[in-house]
Parts: sequence; structure tokens; C-alpha cells
Amino acid sequence: MLLPMSPTDSLFLLGESREHPMHVGGLAVFTPPDGADAADVRAMFEDALTSGEVAPLFRRRARRSVTTLGQWGWDTADQVDVGHHVRRDALPRPGGTKELLTLVSRLHATLLDRSRPLWEVHLIEGLADGRYAVYTKIHHALADGASAMAMLRRSMSEDADRRGMPAPWQPSATAVRRASSPSLSIPNPLALPGHALRAARGVAGEVAGLVPAIAGTVDKARHSRGGPLSWTAPHTVLNVPIGGARHFTARSWPLERIRLLAKLADATINDIVLALSAGALRRFLDELGALPTDPLIAMVPVNLRGDADPGADPGGNRVGILMCNLATHLPDPAHRLETIRSCMREGKAALRSMSQAQVLALSALGAAPLGLELLAGRRGPQRPPFNVVISNVAGPRTPLYWNGARLDALYPLSIPVTGQGLNITATSSDDQLVFGLTGCRAAVGDLNPMLDHLHTELDALEQVVGL
Repeated sequence: MLLPMSPTDSLFLLGESREHPMHVGGLAVFTPPDGADAADVRAMFEDALTSGEVAPLFRRRARRSVTTLGQWGWDTADQVDVGHHVRRDALPRPGGTKELLTLVSRLHATLLDRSRPLWEVHLIEGLADGRYAVYTKIHHALADGASAMAMLRRSMSEDADRRGMPAPWQPSATAVRRASSPSLSIPNPLALPGHALRAARGVAGEVAGLVPAIAGTVDKARHSRGGPLSWTAPHTVLNVPIGGARHFTARSWPLERIRLLAKLADATINDIVLALSAGALRRFLDELGALPTDPLIAMVPVNLRGDADPGADPGGNRVGILMCNLATHLPDPAHRLETIRSCMREGKAALRSMSQAQVLALSALGAAPLGLELLAGRRGPQRPPFNVVISNVAGPRTPLYWNGARLDALYPLSIPVTGQGLNITATSSDDQLVFGLTGCRAAVGDLNPMLDHLHTELDALEQVVGL
């Protein structure tokens, strides 16, 4: 019996093609324990491979059949070929960050095998500084960025002396195991009318409350004041047909530096992430002679999971969206930050006035143009509703260890969607804020200048607040 898949999750399968891989990824870099080296970390992962144990989420396969009326669902693989999913890679000399990111860019461009559970783990050795890297990719239908980060945290410990810990793909010793509930299975097609009627009664109140929410959201969209909708965004060199090849680059900054800037600017860390991205995009496009006179619009995912529930399903997607005016037409970084801060405050206030169902409904409406492009198999709108996706995924707040190996760096990789040549994702890891830039190689080429622009914008914002 298949477990149902939400419409949001299934969209990532329906819209996937060779030019549009729909998986997210993470690159973790570990420092070996005292007295050990990278070969010892590799040996620990090799030992984990021999057990063959795989956590329930990593056993899920995407399936559809007559009984699901052609809709996507999940079944559970009894046997998983761990050797297929967990692979070994080695860096060429000199084994630096450049070689590591080049390898990960290539790995991130390849599609996952849909006949199997939709994940891969790559064990990477050959780093010249003696560290060990692990690149993981998981299909967006199976997990969003927040849930993937939560799974990572559950696979590690704050205790540097703890040993005998399972690998990320293995069941956690403390995980709450949930039996499949009959209520989760897709009903018999003959029973669908009754289920639909009961569902309709249950959402009647939500629909009634959605009418004023839509009116308020439309008004905000008309005046570029935040919310889940955007009428249109300027065409840029980033908003072009994309291919499947990827270029990934990343850099980190001290998190305390970002926190202090946010405090003095009366802003959130997410506001600062958006402001840094806005300034970097302005500089990047201006250097190309391609800066639009109208401001770029960012789609900003918002995590709706709330506090972690150890008994809840860790997979799937539970995100709303906000559209943010990046004020890239304004030369003053202070004015850009003020516009972004106001836009996000109004947007979040609007979301807080809605139920989660209403947020999801309006977010789906805001993302509908993108969804239609994906379903139609087209390669991108000429006049997109937004220009770039910018995410900020909260990571671990304390040092984490896997069998004594310290998680030294965590780089996020995401999805350039149709008509979007660039994705910007930031994540915090202990004392660092990391920006990961994932781009279509053909559309945007070398992204390393963007990292320099992020640094320049950080300096500029610190001057604004008197640092």
C-alpha cells in the first residue's frame, strides 16, 4: 500500500527533467578526532556500510499506479542496495577547496535514480589539510532544507567523546519509530467521493477565511510590500533558460559578526542575509551592465514546521513563501536594508494572521507561475514573478561531532529552478554563517565574484551602523 504524497512534494517529481534536477544537497567537512586522521574517519563510514541498516525515510521510493489514480505516492523498499547509494570519491591534487567544490558541482548536476530511494551519500577523501568530506543529496520531494538539516542534527552529537554512532543514512538509536497507519494509505478509488466530501467540510472554514487573506495579499503585491504574491519582476540575465550543468561555490563569515550587525540595525539575521544578497546581486549585475531599473524580487521560503516533534514525519515539504523587494535599484545599502526589513516584517505579520492551511494555499498561489512552467516543461518565463530564490536555513547552534569527528563546515546546495539561473542559500553552523551559491553553469558561469560582492556588502552595512 502506497503512502500518499502531498501535491507540493509531487510537483518536484512532475517538474524534474535532465535540465532541472530537483534535489537539494549538503557538503559536510569533518576534522578527525585527536590522534586520528582522515583514513580513520573513512574506516568508520566503511564499517557502517557493512551493516546494511537504512532508516525508514531513506527506504522510501516514489511510485504511482492505477490504485493511486496516477498520482505519486511512497512505497517502502524491503531491501536497499547501500553500496549504490553510498559512494566513494577522491580529490585530485592539490586537494584544496577549489577541487572539492568542483567535484561537488559535478555530483550535484546528476539526476537521482527514480527506481530506487531518492538519495545519495558521497564519501570524499584526498583533502590536503587532513580533513574528510561527505556530500549528501536528497530529492526535494523527500525532504526540504529544514527537514534535511534536522536529520543531520539527529545523526550527530554535542559530545566529542561519544562513539558507536550510526551513519546519517542509518536509523538513530533514539529515533521514534512509527508504524505505518492505515489512515495514511491512499484510499480505495471507490471511497474517494466520501473522503472528498469529508475533506471539503473540514476546510470550509479555511476557505471562508481565505477570501480576506487573498484581498490583503493582492494589495501588498500591488505595492511591493511583501506577502506570498508578486505580480511581476524585471527580466534579468539570471532569468533565462537553464541547463543541467551546475556551478557551486561557497564562503563563510563569523556568525557573531552577522548577529551584531542585525542587532545594531534592528533587523533579523534573515533580513541581513537578504540585504547582503541584494547588494551582491546589484554589484554583480552592474558589473555586467545589466542592472534593471526596477528592483529584483526574491522568493523567500518560510519554514512552517515550528518546534521539532520527535514523532512527526521528518520528510516532505512544509514551507510557505514570501516575496521580498530587494531594492536593488537603490544605491544606498542602508535604504536597501530598510526596504527589505519593512517588506519582510509586513509579510511575516500577514502570515501570522493566517492559519497554516491558508499560508500554504496562498504560497501555492504565489508559486503557481513557476509550477505551471515546470508542469508544461517550458524553460522559463520571459517576465518572471520573481528573480531569485533566497533561503536561510537554521543549522546547528553548537559544535557537533560524529564519532569524535568535528563538523567543521557545512555548505548548502540547492536548486536553480526553471528560468532561474541562480539559487542563494545560507545556513548557520556553530559559529559560522555560510552562503552557498548554486547556479546553472551555462546561464551564470563563474559565481566566485558574487562571494567577493557579499563580503564588500557586509563591510558596507557595518559602516552604515557604525561598526
